[in-house]
Amino acid sequence: MAIFINKDSKVIVQGMTGAEGTKHTKRMLASGTTIVGGVNPRKAGEKVDFDGTVLPVFGTVAEAMEATGADVTVIFVPPAFAKAAVIEAIDAGIGLAVVITEGIPVHDTAAFWAHAVATGNKTRIIGPNCPGLISPGQSNAGIIPANISGPGKIGLVSKSGTLTYQMMYELRDFGFSTAIGIGGDPIIGTTHIDALKAFQEDPETEAIVMIGEIGGDAEERAAAYIKDNVTKPVVGYVAGFTAPEGKTMGHAGAIVSGSAGTAQAKKEALEAAGVKVGKTPSETAALMREIMSSIG
Repeated sequence: MAIFINKDSKVIVQGMTGAEGTKHTKRMLASGTTIVGGVNPRKAGEKVDFDGTVLPVFGTVAEAMEATGADVTVIFVPPAFAKAAVIEAIDAGIGLAVVITEGIPVHDTAAFWAHAVATGNKTRIIGPNCPGLISPGQSNAGIIPANISGPGKIGLVSKSGTLTYQMMYELRDFGFSTAIGIGGDPIIGTTHIDALKAFQEDPETEAIVMIGEIGGDAEERAAAYIKDNVTKPVVGYVAGFTAPEGKTMGHAGAIVSGSAGTAQAKKEALEAAGVKVGKTPSETAALMREIMSSIG
C-alpha cells in the first residue's frame, strides 16, 4: 500500500519540455512512474522522446486528462506562471497536484490554495517548494532520487527535501510505504497532519518518521493530532536547534519569533505527545531502527 500515489497513478508533467521538467521526467520514467504526457500550450501536438519513451505534449491539463486518464500532475512551471498552472490543474479536476517550483510568491500560493478550497477540495496540493513524493517500486512524482531506498513499511513526512533523502538512505534496509516532502514555505497544501492521517489509515505503514523545522506552529499542531489520533509509533526530528533567533533560515517559513517556533518548543510538544525526537537526523533514524526491529 501507499498514500496519495501508487502503481496505478497516471502522471502528467506541466513544464515537461523545460530544462528541469525534461531532466526529472527522465528520472521519474527510469524509476517506473507511469508518465502519460506533458502540458505546454506553446508546444501542444508535439511529441518528446525520453530514451525510447515517446510522450505527447498537450495544450491544457484538461486535454491531457481526457486523452490519457491522468490523475496526477507534477508542476515544474517557473514561479511567475506557477499560480496559473496550479489553478488550471484544479479547474481540470485532477486528483493530485505536486508543485515542485521554488520561489512562488506566498500571495500566489494563497490564491491557488483558496481556489482549491472554494472549488470543493477535489485536488490535493503537495508543495510548493517541495521534492514531491515517492512510493518506492510503485510511483515517483517529483525529484526524490529513486535509488536511495526501496519499498517497506515506514511512512515519512518531511518539510525538508534533503532531510527526506537522508532519512530514506539511512533507513533503506527497512524501506518505505511512501515518503512525502511537503515543502517549507509559509503556506503549503498538504500538511504534516494530512500525511499523518493517511499513514495512520494505511494498513501497510507500521511506523512514521516526521521531520519538521523551526518556524510556525505546524509541528505543535501535528503533536496535538498525534496525541489524539495516531496509534502507530512516531519518531521525529526538528531542524534548526542552533538557529539564531529572529533570522529567516533557508526555507521561507523557517523564522523564529521569541520562543514561538523554536526547535526546543517543537521537540517538547512532540515528546509530550509520545513521539521520540532525535537530536540529529542519524539519531532519529536510530530511534526508528529500534522500533522496526521490535516490530519484527
